[in-house]
Amino acid sequence: MADNRNRDPATGGTTDRRRWQALAIGLVAAFMTLLDVSIVNVAIPSIESALHASPSALQWVLSGYALTFGLVLVPSGRIGDARGRRTVFVVGLALFTLASAAAGLAQSPSWLIIARLIQGAAAGVVNPQVVGLIQQLFQGPERSRPFGILGAVIGISTAVGPLLGGLLIALEGTREGWRWVFYVNVPVGIVAIAFAWRVLPGRPERRPGRPSLDPVGVLLLALGVVLVLLPLVQERQWATPLKWLLIPAGIAVLAGFAAWERRHARHAEPIFDLALFRLRSYTLGGVIALLYFAGFTAIFFIYTLYVQNGLRYSALLAGISITPFALGSAVAAAIGGRIVNRFGRPLVAAGLALVALGLGAVVVTLHFVPGRGAPLALAAPLLVAGIGSGLVITPNQTLTLSEVPVPQAGSAAGMLQTGQRIGAAAGIAGVGAAFFSTLAATGNGWSRAFRDALLIAIGFIVIALVAAIADILVGRHNRHHHLPG
Repeated sequence: MADNRNRDPATGGTTDRRRWQALAIGLVAAFMTLLDVSIVNVAIPSIESALHASPSALQWVLSGYALTFGLVLVPSGRIGDARGRRTVFVVGLALFTLASAAAGLAQSPSWLIIARLIQGAAAGVVNPQVVGLIQQLFQGPERSRPFGILGAVIGISTAVGPLLGGLLIALEGTREGWRWVFYVNVPVGIVAIAFAWRVLPGRPERRPGRPSLDPVGVLLLALGVVLVLLPLVQERQWATPLKWLLIPAGIAVLAGFAAWERRHARHAEPIFDLALFRLRSYTLGGVIALLYFAGFTAIFFIYTLYVQNGLRYSALLAGISITPFALGSAVAAAIGGRIVNRFGRPLVAAGLALVALGLGAVVVTLHFVPGRGAPLALAAPLLVAGIGSGLVITPNQTLTLSEVPVPQAGSAAGMLQTGQRIGAAAGIAGVGAAFFSTLAATGNGWSRAFRDALLIAIGFIVIALVAAIADILVGRHNRHHHLPG
């Protein structure tokens, strides 16, 4: 009997059961890699004590992951598009698993930093393949359900990271418990690799000619992303204001990347097709994602500091206190994925409005309950914000990628996620600067510092809401303009 296991799903060679199995493996990998963005936050005090790490080293443990994550997203997405996603996915997941084991075994800050840099790069290899697989395995409106599940995974992994990290440290002890924050990836990764090779679709049908991987474009994009991200992730460690000159330098390099891609596209496939930016859904969706992640990710950064360092909560209690957001986000993301095709971008706008409303309620609540009882009082506002978040991430991703051709799905997803990583770094830098500035000015005013910083995060989300409303208005104008008569 012929083995249809690895036939391209675009030709009908993948059964419905097989594609859902492939999606499940992809979601497990996405959860692992995105969890490691936030799970390490609660382990920082333990790492500092165990490895005698300096503040600069600790910053690299946190930000190095995000830096290399963002660096490889587009190139790895392009390789998956051109050469087959299964091999790229498995290689990335294997590297991530090995790097996690190395991080858990770290005996010095330098060892841990190198492991985290490799871990982040491996995560950047894996994630575009997951979105590319959804585009490849599911067609048209049926993509809304898998994207809804992926959105729930994104929301849960980001929000539940502190809870899981705190639980592991509580079980294994503050001295060595931080190692299990990394070790937990190893058995899951091994099992996922074994199943991935069996159920993920293999190499796509060959198109005429050999796809170009555009090494010049890869180098220009990588350099531009590094120049933009470095001053953001090192905002507190590099005191000199000259660091901000790297951002305009990075933008100039990215402009050179765009010029090269236009030229390269005349005779070969570029690493990223700039024509995708002509799609309003992709361009405005990318802007919304960048702005939202600037506010969304920064919230967890300052909230963890506020609860652990300011209110002296344990790592476990700090994680538990953010659970309402995680639950609300998970449930709403699953629902949002199912209804996004019915409501479109207005659903994203409604989600953004709910997030802003919930976070605004957090600011008001902290004014009246500033002490150790604050996390309990914040449960309801965080639940509202979490519900809103679930209605933003999944529907926005579905709409943003809805018009992207399948052969470009990986690179398009990579560019979208690169914007998210840049937004997250910018948000943490800006919101963190406001947090630490207020803290320094007030001496020990943790609640006020958190409130002031939260206002900056809300600002990012409100700007994202304006972009969503602009998309809605332009869409309505275009539909009205093209009506007959």
